[in-house]
Amino acid sequence: MCPRGCLHAICEKATRRGLLKAGFAIAAATTAAAVTSPFAATPVEAATAGPKTFSDIHDLTHVLYEGFPTFSGDKWFTIEHPVTWAKDKVNLNRWTLMEHTGTHIDAPIHFSENGKSVDLIEVADLLVPLVIVDISARAADDPDTSLTPDDIKAWEAAHGPIPEGACVVMNSGWHRLLDTPKFTGRDAEGRNHTPGFHPETAKLLIGERAVKGIGVDTLSLDRGLASGEFPVHYDWLGSGRWGVEALANLDTLPAAGALLFVGAPKVRGGTGGPSRIVALV
Repeated sequence: MCPRGCLHAICEKATRRGLLKAGFAIAAATTAAAVTSPFAATPVEAATAGPKTFSDIHDLTHVLYEGFPTFSGDKWFTIEHPVTWAKDKVNLNRWTLMEHTGTHIDAPIHFSENGKSVDLIEVADLLVPLVIVDISARAADDPDTSLTPDDIKAWEAAHGPIPEGACVVMNSGWHRLLDTPKFTGRDAEGRNHTPGFHPETAKLLIGERAVKGIGVDTLSLDRGLASGEFPVHYDWLGSGRWGVEALANLDTLPAAGALLFVGAPKVRGGTGGPSRIVALV
């Protein structure tokens, strides 16, 4: 049930197809209130940006399955079928998983002693402007490349300042490689050759931009070769911000102007977890 005027009532008056074509107007519940952002020096008035509209929804989530690639190479997700239709006239599966498998969120506590767990991330911080920085052409030739401060400055030269409270996402082209050995990039010595954020880029976004999250289409915010060190994880998550990894379908998105929603699991004390992540364009 929902009160009169809610999204359900709107949906009843439109076909599924017509709903997307017509577009939605998004109004934050806190429109009339000042929302204090931990990533900005001043309060953010939700009303100042005006209503946001979108006409398309893009799913940035890979399907999770047994054997989904992992950074370590271990199997992190299994499904059992203790209750089945044939036996019980009910279907009920049992999942066993590590939190950081599939398309997922990293909460601050993942790489910090006292950071927020995933359930404590404010929901208002999970619907944010989306910035896509495309380094796929360079990454195709050099899997050990990074998203650098120069890439950020080039994006801003083309599109203007990074919006306050945004999530900055690296499109390395790795989202197209899920079913290939190159997705993990693991060599004979167990090192992963995959792109990621450069540590100096993380420092730039922490110190000079009001950014809430970063994201990648690889298995790690850091370059694969940073295994065992993880400087971006420590700096970024340690600053109280979140990250998302193993994003899908990034080629369908504009470099600027979309909104990102991270459907993070609300698990008490969780360090992250598989998430349904969508972009509103």
